[in-house]
Amino acid sequence: MRSLDRSGAIYYPGAVKSSAPASRVRLEHSVTTILLLPADGASAVREAMTNRGSSSAKHSIAHRGASAYAPEHTLEAYELAIEQGADFIEPDLQITRDGVLVCLHDLTLERTTNVAEVFRDRYREEDVRGRQLRRWYVSDFDLVELHRLDAGSWFDNRFAGARVPTLEETIEIARGRAGIYPETKAPEVYGHLGFAMERLLIEVLERYALARVDNHARTPVVIQSFSAESLQILRSELESELPLVYLVSEADESLSAKGLAKVATFATGLGPDKRLLLEDPDLAERAHEAGLSVVPWTFRSDDPGAFADVREEMAYFLYDMGVDALFTNNPDLFPR
Repeated sequence: MRSLDRSGAIYYPGAVKSSAPASRVRLEHSVTTILLLPADGASAVREAMTNRGSSSAKHSIAHRGASAYAPEHTLEAYELAIEQGADFIEPDLQITRDGVLVCLHDLTLERTTNVAEVFRDRYREEDVRGRQLRRWYVSDFDLVELHRLDAGSWFDNRFAGARVPTLEETIEIARGRAGIYPETKAPEVYGHLGFAMERLLIEVLERYALARVDNHARTPVVIQSFSAESLQILRSELESELPLVYLVSEADESLSAKGLAKVATFATGLGPDKRLLLEDPDLAERAHEAGLSVVPWTFRSDDPGAFADVREEMAYFLYDMGVDALFTNNPDLFPR
């Protein structure tokens, strides 16, 4: 199953490794049982998003950090987002060869690091639509090797030396200051490599006492994924009570009243591409009626669509359409 991307292609390994180190956590079977949630599932996610103010407040989620101003998924981008007033920072999750959760959007390193210079020969060559491409997969490197990479210069030389952070480092930045909105990225791909991303995530959250909703007064956690199976694993197999948001990029049966009722059996929120709300103005209302919060993506100053600017665009979605929160590259422009 392919995990969909919010702003560009996600690359998948061309070959699956035949074995994994014993230290890896193996996913032995998929989940078929779905836990039914209370009818007002949206209240859980709204409560979790309320680290400031009342439950009716709107919330900003810094998409990959303050990624309009700093290199995405770096501590610099997360720190800036918090300084700009973001309610949540959003770490996408990948897994290193030695089983460490790191924050990176792509399955590969070449777009946002200098891996092609540091590890010149550690690529996989793949045929993509007749073109031979070299790709450096996160899962082919251990954490020590990743920390040798420069994850900032591609964005601006001012950020030279920024590193690919671990989830733990990201939590340390946010704890007590903002919420965390991690995404299980391509969990099925990592499952084939012998990793259970969901279990690794819960284990990290438990170490920081963030795996339970009642510990979230100052650092709420909401988990998101394009993978329904990943969310079902979290809810049913791992018995997580955390708010879960199901991400959607295309209109399909899941957005019908019947489909949304099914989503509400394993999630507390819906995260649609903002385009889907413009194409279907009743979607937010249907999702709310199903007990789901609505959290669209992605709002960015360099692409406000038909609106005068991104602040106006965000205000329309928040206060006219009635969405509960949104993902933005520009947390400083969020209209409160």
